[in-house]
Amino acid sequence: MDDSDVTEIVASVRRFVRERVVPLEATIDETDAIPDELRAAAAEMGLYGFTIPEQYGGLGLTMSQEVPLVQELGWTTPAFRSLFGTNNGIAGHVLLEGATDAQKKLYLPRLASGEWTASFALTESEAGSDPGDLRTTARRRPEGGWVLNGAKRFITNAPVADVFMVFARDADRPGRGADGISAFLVEAGTPGLTVGPRDHKMGQQGAWTAEVFLDDVVVPDSALVGGADGLGGGYRTAMRCLAHGRLHIAALCVGLAQRLLEETVAYAKTRRQSGRPIAEFQLIQALIADSQTDVYAGRAMVVAAAGQFDRGEDVRMAPSAAKYFCSEMVGRVADRAVQVHGGVGYMRGVPVERFYRDARLFRIYEGTSQIQQLVIAKQALARDGRP
Repeated sequence: MDDSDVTEIVASVRRFVRERVVPLEATIDETDAIPDELRAAAAEMGLYGFTIPEQYGGLGLTMSQEVPLVQELGWTTPAFRSLFGTNNGIAGHVLLEGATDAQKKLYLPRLASGEWTASFALTESEAGSDPGDLRTTARRRPEGGWVLNGAKRFITNAPVADVFMVFARDADRPGRGADGISAFLVEAGTPGLTVGPRDHKMGQQGAWTAEVFLDDVVVPDSALVGGADGLGGGYRTAMRCLAHGRLHIAALCVGLAQRLLEETVAYAKTRRQSGRPIAEFQLIQALIADSQTDVYAGRAMVVAAAGQFDRGEDVRMAPSAAKYFCSEMVGRVADRAVQVHGGVGYMRGVPVERFYRDARLFRIYEGTSQIQQLVIAKQALARDGRP
């Protein structure tokens, strides 16, 4: 897509977020739900498929084009982005990275239009940061197809998903590690597939997660992502999906940090103490300066990493470094925002209090900060310090 078209799309999303979504933030937090009119509008705007190629009905944005769009989405409650984030991110990219042509033609148009919502079912109670401990099994049936058994945890959009990208280990190849893990397309309503109650989370209300249970779920051979060639390749596919997802989350964190900074500055200018705005106090200015510097650094890092990703120069360390820095950065900016607000910042109904809770999750999903440290260090050591 031409960059001028992307500029128009970003401007349109910016208006929509600030005029339509921001006024509903408190309601979303209180009700733990995104209003139906916002869901419909997101689909109409093409937000369910902005990373999906145009041939499948999406916008086909590059990573560098995606970054400014996601930063605008980061301006508001993360739950809004979560509606369609998985279609564009880790679930949709399972298809883009590993599916057969037939699977892409069948599923991607449905995801791009918003007709279907996808879920990425990798995490388990004992397989989070290390998917190598994955316990869900896939057993080959003599008459064809597979039988899946296991349970998944913290699965985004599971209560409303139409298709699950389920990662399972070949039952005939027991053990741990990446070997023998495959990905399967399991549609909602398949006998034996059940979704548990919605999780009650600290923040990000309106972004629904839940457990997913697979009890003798039978799927055909056509459900194996990539067909016969995809057998045992699920772990590698997941890691490629997560590289894109980490840059996506990094950009989202930059957008949220910018919102927090502006909330901080606006409050500091209007809150008065000792007869003058607290913005005139140097210690308040120091907090604002630190947050402004963090935002600049995060934005520059994401833009640089996105360019390297698009050119194929770095699809491992740069995404992890960006996600690690930006998810930690937005936590610092949120903490300073609450500090500048003082007691008011600790009260429910104040945006910075809500965003403080929302921001905490970014350091956990798409790989914890500690996992990003390991990835970064491994890549840096392999390069012997070379850029």
